[in-house]
Amino acid sequence: MSVAVEHPSALTHAAAHWHALQRDGDLSPSQQRAFMQWLLVSPEHLREYMVISEVAGAMGEAFRTMPVDVDTLLQTPAPAGNDHNVVRLPPRPAAAPAARSARPVRGMPRIAVAAAVMLGVGILTTLAWPRTGHYVAAHGAPRQIILADSTVVHLDAESEISVRMTLLGRRVELERGQASFVVGKDRRPFAVHAAGLQVTDIGTTFDVSLLREQARIGVSEGRVHVRSDGGRGRMLADLGAGQAARIDYRDQQVRVSEEDAASIIAWWSGRVVFRDEPLRDVADRFNRRNTLRLHVSDDAGALRLTGNLRSDDVASLRAFLDQQPTLATQRSADGIHVRMRTALPPL
Repeated sequence: MSVAVEHPSALTHAAAHWHALQRDGDLSPSQQRAFMQWLLVSPEHLREYMVISEVAGAMGEAFRTMPVDVDTLLQTPAPAGNDHNVVRLPPRPAAAPAARSARPVRGMPRIAVAAAVMLGVGILTTLAWPRTGHYVAAHGAPRQIILADSTVVHLDAESEISVRMTLLGRRVELERGQASFVVGKDRRPFAVHAAGLQVTDIGTTFDVSLLREQARIGVSEGRVHVRSDGGRGRMLADLGAGQAARIDYRDQQVRVSEEDAASIIAWWSGRVVFRDEPLRDVADRFNRRNTLRLHVSDDAGALRLTGNLRSDDVASLRAFLDQQPTLATQRSADGIHVRMRTALPPL
């Protein structure tokens, strides 16, 4: 069937505006209250918003790959000089026209109509109202979290995330430490924000770690895109399974390396796997899990090491460090101190 293109009504403009804000996840608490008040003004508001949501759902893949400004699209005028311009639409299901009836059936009790409207609003509230959460893993106590969309988060000790899920998006903020994500299947895009970076999932199991001087993103399954400026900037890395990127905080230089996919998530089972990593970062990973702390001097902190040790085996870590020809360790009341060996005087 063919229909003529019509300019959207003010109600459609308003519904599309609220939908775009919900999709971007930028509504403040006061705006959320205003949105819910707008929905309760009339059943027509609810119906129009549901229509916009239905169209957006059908375009789920397009929302994943490109930013859509619904307000701009609605304000674009129809092409001039083409009064016969038509657009083909798929046939509506038979029940659809009845669902958009503007007035209640004659004789239907008003209380039943009100109950139906409130039921619809209640369902929409459940879907549209953002779900937020804040999760912290204490020192020595990594934890596993299952989010509302069935995403499994492995949160390392001394780590912290905030989660926000809306009708059209899933956003996690890694505030400190390290977290891995086994992303639940959902049409809504999933993104992790950390240190000004946005890591966008494309059917993935991946890991994000905030180190002292750089962020490290590793992928054990699937693929992720990493962008600067909170997702608004340039593409910094396109990572597949078995790849990791280290991105400097200061200048955002990117170093991509090939990694064993299993080693990226080895810390889930209590191992610390490090490959050509600065000693200061290795020490931080051990210190999250143990009461006996490793204190690394400034000159020794930049030394790069490779190893695979249990995170709770500090004795093996000390033995490993003592094997390094340039390092010396010393046990004291506050932990193990690591420094560069003093050069022997020439004979």
